[in-house]
Amino acid sequence: MRRPFGSVRARAALAATLVVAVALVAAGATVLFSLRGNLTGQADGAADSTARHVATSLATGTAPDALDLDDDDPVQVVDDDGKVVATSEDLEKISGTGASDVQPTKARPDDDGDDDNDGDQQSGSVSDHTDYTDGSATIDGDGADYRFAAVEVEDTAYGDLTVYAGGSLEAEQGAVNTALTSMLIGFPVLLVIVGGVTYLVTRRALRPVEGIRAEMAAITASQDLGRRVPEPDTHDEVARLAGTTNETLAALQDSIERQRRFVADASHELRSPIASLRTQLEVGAAHPELLDVDGAVEDTVRLQELAADLLLLARLDAGEKPGGAEVDLGALVREELSQRTRDRLPVTVEVEDVPQVAGSRGQLARVLGNLVDNAQRHARAGVHVTVRAADGRVLLGVADDGAGVPEGERERIFERFVRLDDARTRDGGGAGLGLAIARDVAARHGGTLTVRAAPEGGALFELALPAASG
Repeated sequence: MRRPFGSVRARAALAATLVVAVALVAAGATVLFSLRGNLTGQADGAADSTARHVATSLATGTAPDALDLDDDDPVQVVDDDGKVVATSEDLEKISGTGASDVQPTKARPDDDGDDDNDGDQQSGSVSDHTDYTDGSATIDGDGADYRFAAVEVEDTAYGDLTVYAGGSLEAEQGAVNTALTSMLIGFPVLLVIVGGVTYLVTRRALRPVEGIRAEMAAITASQDLGRRVPEPDTHDEVARLAGTTNETLAALQDSIERQRRFVADASHELRSPIASLRTQLEVGAAHPELLDVDGAVEDTVRLQELAADLLLLARLDAGEKPGGAEVDLGALVREELSQRTRDRLPVTVEVEDVPQVAGSRGQLARVLGNLVDNAQRHARAGVHVTVRAADGRVLLGVADDGAGVPEGERERIFERFVRLDDARTRDGGGAGLGLAIARDVAARHGGTLTVRAAPEGGALFELALPAASG
């Protein structure tokens, strides 16, 4: 059962929609706050202008009941006792000014001598500070929200007065509501478009991936490793994925082909000594006097060595690690060569003082034995083994004075079951695994195994291993 949003296309569309949604909400909130702040500032400015106009009239001696307050916006004048001494016409209700009365009381001058009409009027001063509050007012039956500006007027003939003037918030509320409505309608539509476009674009971008998946499924079903997945001409990550997949398929095909050849060659190589050994045993069973014991032992040893080679190659192919033990290659060469008693030709040794190498002593001994066995089969008079150090590496050389290896065959001889026709036969030589094993072991030790012409005129096989870091 497929889970919701189980495809890359759906998850990409959902992720893109969520990201855009968060961005739109943040941008929308910023726009709304900015719009509201600007329009509120305009209402503050209008309220402050009206309040200061009224305050200036009071400061110049105009009596509160003589003020011209027939404006559409609410105005309220309050004395220092909290009594309302003037309001705008048709004001029915007000809040947010500190006084809820809408019916003014007649203001009385602070100085009784002002009633003598001596012609002098007391001047007041208008405060430079303005306070703002939110409130509401009803004028002639119409209620609305306002921003009230409070301006104080000091030292008037009627004492200290405070003028409250309102600036309408209708424009601010209308603009904010309109913007909010547009966002509530437009944002979902935009999110649907973003999600749909992302889904379609992602589907188109992933179409080659589906082609790769389908072809891989077909290859798995048919087990035909000769097939390859389609490679798009987009030069992007998908194209590189297809190229890497085809490289993997080619490597897998090559590995399986080599495995098949290995099995076929191993079967062929095993068949000969087994058949020879069986024939000798059958003849011996029928005619004991004709049993070739030495030949049977020789075939058994050959069969044992071939089985050991095959098992080692199988372990190497399985990725067996050589280990990190430090090995004295010079001491190993002296010890191993001292134990060889059946060599056809003498082996001379030249060992310098060299650093140790990291790896498997047993596998390195196997490399030395294979190289010396190979040299013994081709040498005319002797074999020369050297151990020296150069450029941070330890070099093991095995040289013979035979015919050498033709330059065109110097890589092919390291392939499995390869024997040069003019160099050795199945009976006189090995199965063609010794050099292949030696190179595989060298590679797994981080080294190399090469062949070139020897100074004596034969072949020089040189194993180069990195010196141990410790």
